[in-house]
Amino acid sequence: MKRLWMVGLAATLAAPALRAQQPETTDTAEAGRLRAQIEQRFSARVKDELGLSDDQAGKLRTTQERFGAQRRSLAQQQAERRHALSDQMRPGVSANADSVNKLMAGLRSGREQMMKIDQDEDREMQGYLTPVQRAQFLQLRERFMERVGEMRMQRERGQMGGGRMGPRPLRGGGGRRRGI
Repeated sequence: MKRLWMVGLAATLAAPALRAQQPETTDTAEAGRLRAQIEQRFSARVKDELGLSDDQAGKLRTTQERFGAQRRSLAQQQAERRHALSDQMRPGVSANADSVNKLMAGLRSGREQMMKIDQDEDREMQGYLTPVQRAQFLQLRERFMERVGEMRMQRERGQMGGGRMGPRPLRGGGGRRRGI
């Protein structure tokens, strides 16, 4: 099951590479389906590891859906800002100071918005998770996001013709090995 989950995660991360080969609507639907599948498996893992009741798990799922959508939207905006800033800062091309200033302000504002999302999410989780469960959840999510980042980097290196592709075991979390 763990192997199947990793294949699903890898497929989700590979979706942008498929975009050039498939129509936009098919890719978006497939990426959405895979994301939902991964989120469902992650939720089951969280419920098990944190010892959540069905009520707690349902509330956490609702919280994650709402705040996850906000995070994805903001992350997309931040990526667009970083890309635009990168375009402005190309060597040999004179950057427009006003544009650079606006982009830098937008990036700063986006970081502040992300912090607010985190605070609001934590405040909501305080209503149904213990402090230990909240800390455990944040650790699981952090390790999961690190793994997603590693897989993205591997995919990008693979597309550029270098590096190896494939899953690597997760690091972290005390003496016992936990993979997400």
